[in-house]
Amino acid sequence: MKDLHHLSADEWDELHDPRPEITEFDRVVASAISRRGFLSGVLAIGSGAAALGTGLLSSTSARAQEAAAGVFDFKAIPAFTDGTVHVPEGYEWKVLARWGDPLFSDAEPFDPATGITLASSDKVFGENTDGMEAFVVDGRQLIAINHEYVNVDENLPQKGDAPFSAEDVTILQNLQGVTVMEIAEGAEGWQIVVDSPYNRRIHHNTPMRIAGPAAGHDMLKTTDDPEGTTVLGTLNNCGSGKTPWGTYLTCEENFNGYFGVANPEIEWSSSEGFARYGIGREGRYGYELHQARFDVSKEPNEPHRFGYVVEIDPANADAMPVKRTALGRIKHENAAATVAPDGRVVVYMGDDERGEYLYRYVSNGTYTEGGRTEGLLDDGQLYVAKFNDDMTGEWVALTPEATGMDAVEILVHTRMAASAVGATTMDRPEWVAVSDAAPMACCALTNNSNRAVKANAGGDPMPVNGPNPRPENNYGQVVRWMPENGDHAADRFGWDLYVMAGNPIVGQGDYKGSDNINEGNLFNSPDGMMFDSRGLLWIQTDGEDSNEGPYLGMGNNQMLAGDPESGEIRRFLTGPKGSEVTGLTWSADRSTMFVGIQHPGAPFPDGPDSLPRSSVVAVKRLDGGAVG
Repeated sequence: MKDLHHLSADEWDELHDPRPEITEFDRVVASAISRRGFLSGVLAIGSGAAALGTGLLSSTSARAQEAAAGVFDFKAIPAFTDGTVHVPEGYEWKVLARWGDPLFSDAEPFDPATGITLASSDKVFGENTDGMEAFVVDGRQLIAINHEYVNVDENLPQKGDAPFSAEDVTILQNLQGVTVMEIAEGAEGWQIVVDSPYNRRIHHNTPMRIAGPAAGHDMLKTTDDPEGTTVLGTLNNCGSGKTPWGTYLTCEENFNGYFGVANPEIEWSSSEGFARYGIGREGRYGYELHQARFDVSKEPNEPHRFGYVVEIDPANADAMPVKRTALGRIKHENAAATVAPDGRVVVYMGDDERGEYLYRYVSNGTYTEGGRTEGLLDDGQLYVAKFNDDMTGEWVALTPEATGMDAVEILVHTRMAASAVGATTMDRPEWVAVSDAAPMACCALTNNSNRAVKANAGGDPMPVNGPNPRPENNYGQVVRWMPENGDHAADRFGWDLYVMAGNPIVGQGDYKGSDNINEGNLFNSPDGMMFDSRGLLWIQTDGEDSNEGPYLGMGNNQMLAGDPESGEIRRFLTGPKGSEVTGLTWSADRSTMFVGIQHPGAPFPDGPDSLPRSSVVAVKRLDGGAVG
């Protein structure tokens, strides 16, 4: 089992539940090649979008012509392949927090050789940072940060190949989840305010309330929770979001890997629902060997209680987190919330697996600043996206009439509901970002080596299609949509591709990337994304960093800034070798940008005498100006 810890989530799923091959490969490749005329329209809104009244974004706009004169306030940096962080001239970075840093004064010091003990594992900053959001509460600055998963070789460095003990499992559980902490800037830069009353660790055994239409349903009832309304923990917290009323949304992604069957001798077969979400006999961390609730042969409903968006109130360390079932059960990447012109709350969400779907939730109630927010994330309609090749699209409501499923089944088996209405299969839809500067949103489609090769987890074919036009897509792209009449609650939209990642050095045809990719900004696997206050789109990557073959010239994973109007993209930051750059937020005065560095392969940031430590870095301009 030890060697399985190094697999990515996609590799894990492919090993344990390989997807079926599809036929007529030559036909779908020919279809993709014929789309090169379409690809020339990247960065230009098509006629179908214009018909919807989006009135946005032309590559010949005045702003596009002036892009070089002030849209960017930094000089692009080259690719790097070393073991540290790089930022442009005129900027600096310092570490804000690293795995094992204390949140409370009674935590034991981090041991650079052995890490953290059981006694301190829920009192320190967790492992593998991901999505994050900043908040101001009573004049204090707080930050909430996800801890997606664990690296066993670093977190339990003395285990070797020995089986996990119950104590080992608890350490791993405590290092995942969410940190909420107060931060402050002093003479040495930004630091954690140790023992702040806001500091809090939320992990795999933290009690949580289940809310929304699925709460109390038979599919969510277990031995320990016969009412189906309370669950322990939140699993595999990937991207994040922030509500208009100032709470934190943490998203459960690859939860399937935490479940298994403890007894290899018993007969057990995966149900259709389990197979669609990749739940099988073997878990990645051995939870099922020590805690019966993770053994699906004993508690088959426990997996139905994960895969949701969880709302956390950072202002109240005693408030119980709430799982919002109305937003569906998928491998949630992030949750991008905005408010429609009529006050309804809209939340966009991607399901991060090859060939899965892009979703939208629209509340029935309306939000008013300072008003009551109860029910806004519990009472609404869930939709899935259909993209048309004429660069228009529609949001299809997931209703019993449309899907043939009852209302709760739709929310527990959301993937199956999306398949039932024929939604557009996507190349791993990851972060969604919504712009405040213009009525548009973007989604990072990180990659899909199975496009036009295999079906998705539900057996739905994945031929090339409008927003996913390349077979065997290892580079990824960013799709952008503009809601009809600027209303994110509208059911129709226009769309284009903001960028198709690629390699003009060695790539051929469509694999060179779109016209805004060149030898100075090439990258692969867009993942995290955020718009800043100026309307620039920040793109973070989690891809291949070999810097060889198809990836020659790309260097380490990185963060780039893009101008949505001109299409220009510049590289701003590179991470250490082996790391993913993920998670982004800003201080209240925008003078500091906080960026996550996940699973560094080098002994970052403390040097060769320490274990590698996932970290959050604070990036500032030397002249004190705003950074986004």
